[in-house]
Amino acid sequence: QVQVVESGGGLVQAGGSLRLSCTAYGLTFEAYGMGWFRQAPGKEREGGSCIRWRGTTTYYADSVKGRFTISKDNAKNTVYLQMNTLKPEDTAMYYCAAVVYRSVCSGSWWARRISEYNYWGQRTQVTVSS
Repeated sequence: QVQVVESGGGLVQAGGSLRLSCTAYGLTFEAYGMGWFRQAPGKEREGGSCIRWRGTTTYYADSVKGRFTISKDNAKNTVYLQMNTLKPEDTAMYYCAAVVYRSVCSGSWWARRISEYNYWGQRTQVTVSS
C-alpha cells in the first residue's frame, strides 16, 4: 500500500523559512517524479514546484521562483521543499504528490497537470503572519 506523508508545516513570520518534507512508502521512489502543490482558502489548488524522477530537473511556479527549492533524496524516499523569504500569500495547505509518468513534470504546462499525479499526501498547513 502506497503512503505519502508530509511534515514540516507550521506558523512563521513573514521573511522566515520553513522546510517541508515528504516521504513515500510502498513505491519505487526513484522512478517517480514528485510535486508540491498548495491550496489557499477559497482558491484552487495550484502547482508550486515539481522535480523529475532522477532529481536533476526542477520546475517552479513564478510566485515561488527564487525563494523555494525542491530537492529529492532517493536513498531516503523523501522530497523536500525549502521555503525562504516567506510571504503572507504563501499561506496555504501544502500537498505532496507522486507521479509515475515522466512527462508530467516537464514543459510549460507542468503546473496544470495536477490530476495526473498518482498518489497524494494528507497535506500540511503553512501559515505566514505579517
